[in-house]
Amino acid sequence: MNIRYRVNLTEAERAQLTAMLSGGRHAARKLKRAQILLAADAGVGDEEIARSISVGGSTVYRTKRRFVEGNLDLALSEEARPGAARKLSGKETALLVATACSAPPRGRKRWTLELLADVMVRLTGHEGLSRETVRRRLNEDDLKPWRRDMWCIPRVDGEYVARMEDVLDLYAEKANPKRPVVCFDESPTQLIGEVRQPIRAAPGQPERYDCEYRRNGTANLFVFFDANRGWRHVKVTQQRTAKDFAECMRDLVDTHYPKAELIRVVLDNLSTHTAGALYERFPASEAHRILQRIEFHNTPKHASWLNMVEIEIGVLRGQCLDRRIGKCETLISEIRAWQNQRNAARARINWKFTTEKARDKLVRAYPDTFKESKPL
Repeated sequence: MNIRYRVNLTEAERAQLTAMLSGGRHAARKLKRAQILLAADAGVGDEEIARSISVGGSTVYRTKRRFVEGNLDLALSEEARPGAARKLSGKETALLVATACSAPPRGRKRWTLELLADVMVRLTGHEGLSRETVRRRLNEDDLKPWRRDMWCIPRVDGEYVARMEDVLDLYAEKANPKRPVVCFDESPTQLIGEVRQPIRAAPGQPERYDCEYRRNGTANLFVFFDANRGWRHVKVTQQRTAKDFAECMRDLVDTHYPKAELIRVVLDNLSTHTAGALYERFPASEAHRILQRIEFHNTPKHASWLNMVEIEIGVLRGQCLDRRIGKCETLISEIRAWQNQRNAARARINWKFTTEKARDKLVRAYPDTFKESKPL
């Protein structure tokens, strides 16, 4: 015969449960237990509680029992559940981790769960070991031996800091139509054509396309982005030579910003992004005229993330280019449509990284004034 447990909450316990149900993030099971206790305290019967909260009668019984025999915290928490003992001991788990961190066997690029399970069977007395057991033990140490991360460690020195702060100060300035800040970069893209015509989507059927495709060469995208007024322009070319760069700078001066006194251009350190490129393309007088209206601001080496246009290129690829486009004419037309929509919406980039934040996050890269030599 089951014992009938009576729940009598104190004012503090009742307030705690009410606050839990009113807001905050809690597990669904914990919230249901809180509802059970409040309903039981109000004198509602077990069957009615189970029906209204959508739980089983045994759940209501166990929750009330854990509260009466224990306390509120015990009633809200999970009961310990019986289970099989771990297959790998502490020493065996340490051996597994050490093996996963070592070089893979000859002929293999990396460790897999199956390879690790086979090795552990040979090294221990287990007759067999599942890949899931291996995965769980490795997951406890946040270890995924099949993954590799590539890094690019820039040399963060005085030159790096100077260029970074120069660019960040430009972004922080108030918009000045006479002295615009234009971010510039380039990005290659492949022209991929269809071998067979795709089948359009229909109710209950997604769009389908053939796994085969035709490569039709490549194109280059020169991308301009105004940091202050939400304007962008994409120029599609066949190449990305120094002469193409020079023509982009002439377009910037004569076509896009004819009334600007000085155009501050933020760009990376590509070998073609130099003032000399203009002298290679135009007569000296013309190159000099263009450069009189342009001021280059280079990002630090291996720090192209400081260039706003990198974000805009990512948006372009995600919204427009993440598909097969086989002809250069189609590419130009599609990019122009995307560009016009973005410009009409005046879409901007909410840049939040400032010089002050840089000095806080990259404090080690800055000169340590405490280590400066003192005058004798």
